[in-house]
Amino acid sequence: MSNHHQHQEEEAKKYDYLYYVIGLVFGLITGFVIDKDFIWIPIGGVLGLLTAAFFANVVSKSSEKG
Repeated sequence: MSNHHQHQEEEAKKYDYLYYVIGLVFGLITGFVIDKDFIWIPIGGVLGLLTAAFFANVVSKSSEKG
């Protein structure tokens, strides 16, 4: 049974990068929409990556346990 659980964890980790890509893209878009000034675009990207990291490491891990 542990082999099956390990396989599920490997499958889930295979797509973890999508959280970061989606967070980065939408963070950049949000930064552009806020003020259309170039300073907000990288700030939005960084905030999007931080949100994605939080989601990937905290929220999705807690839903796996339940």
